Amino acid sequence: MKNPEAQQDVSVSQGIRVMFYMMKPNETSFRTLEEVPDYVKKATPFFISLMLLELAVSWIRKGKPPGRVDDSLTSMSAGILSRLPRLFSRSIELTSYVYIWENYRLIGLPWDSPWTWYLTFLAVDFGYYWFHRMAHEVNIMWAGHQTHHSSEDYNLSTALRQSVFQVYTSWIFYSPLALFIPPSVYAVHLQFNLLYQFWIHTEVIGNLGPLELILNTPSHHRVHHGRNRYCIDKNYAGTLIIWDRIFGTFEAESEKVVYGLTHPINTFEPFKVQFHYLIYIWTTFWATPGFFNKFSVIFKGPGWSPGKPRLGLSEEIPEVTGKEVPFSSLASQLLKIYAVVQFALLLAFYEDTFADKAALSQVTLLLRVCFILLTLTSIGLLLDQRPKAALVETLRCLVFLTLWRFGHLKPFIPSLSLAFEKNFAESCCIPKA
Repeated sequence: MKNPEAQQDVSVSQGIRVMFYMMKPNETSFRTLEEVPDYVKKATPFFISLMLLELAVSWIRKGKPPGRVDDSLTSMSAGILSRLPRLFSRSIELTSYVYIWENYRLIGLPWDSPWTWYLTFLAVDFGYYWFHRMAHEVNIMWAGHQTHHSSEDYNLSTALRQSVFQVYTSWIFYSPLALFIPPSVYAVHLQFNLLYQFWIHTEVIGNLGPLELILNTPSHHRVHHGRNRYCIDKNYAGTLIIWDRIFGTFEAESEKVVYGLTHPINTFEPFKVQFHYLIYIWTTFWATPGFFNKFSVIFKGPGWSPGKPRLGLSEEIPEVTGKEVPFSSLASQLLKIYAVVQFALLLAFYEDTFADKAALSQVTLLLRVCFILLTLTSIGLLLDQRPKAALVETLRCLVFLTLWRFGHLKPFIPSLSLAFEKNFAESCCIPKA
């Protein structure tokens, strides 16, 4: 958003209701795009609170946490990566929409009408269904979306495992709405649709009875995340499951769901999680003979190869036994605790960067982003137990001290500033100013 000062505050009550799409038109209708709150950015405390609640419920019911530390850190790392471009520019989902609205709109529906609000709710959800379906059926789009499916756990942190470049194709499916729906109304529902999908990534909620007929629920979405054959390419819904029922992609949860990709990637390195499939497409593209076959590698389904149907053969999907063991880090418990602490500090730093971005120079923003990327990479290497992990982590600590020394970072506790300066001066022989 261009002018954060113009945005309305979000109360605790609204923050909770936003997570479940329970807001009313009269409290979420805005004349201009600049007035629309960044609900996603403001949702971080609610993400954390709900994850802690899920942890407590799972521990009470099952005597164990809902996931593993290594997998959860990787999911949250992906969420941070996906949001970093917002530090420099507005999302392409909004910039493309505004361009079409300003230059090609046919009519302009009233921004403050409840009818416009509810129509946009349905239209955005319908657009999401088709984007999501194509993200599974078009290989180059799957290259982005597979990030979200790469977790072998299914808990609220999995919802945060988002792709960096998925947004560069999703905007296409919402662009027709710009012919008649004001950008401010669209921006509200684009965020609500995304935030609603957070709470359905859990195993602690079972069947919700009659709600299962209309809404996308944890049960329906567990099927979508499964790699069982009966789960593949099912339940694409965002908020309403009715689209899957209408277009023949609905499947109810039956046998135990095994989560993750059909061919697990077995890594916690954030860049591999994001980009490994693009590398696979690249190598497959050059290894496949014929122009039309190369074209098909990009635009047909992930399971396609010459001589097969567009979406591949279902019998080639690996069978699951229910005894699959998820890939886990071999790092010691002490090292995992260290990784959690470093990630928690990074999360606070990430939030601080977004809060202060209007006051930070472009150079400082860029350096902060580089430090965030280095930290996430280092955590992934530590969890994967890569040979160079210790070297990268040492480099990261030195980079932190250097950036702090030159004013691009600041300690979260001001009283630590003097101690940092003293230690830095002694270790690096830099005289105090």
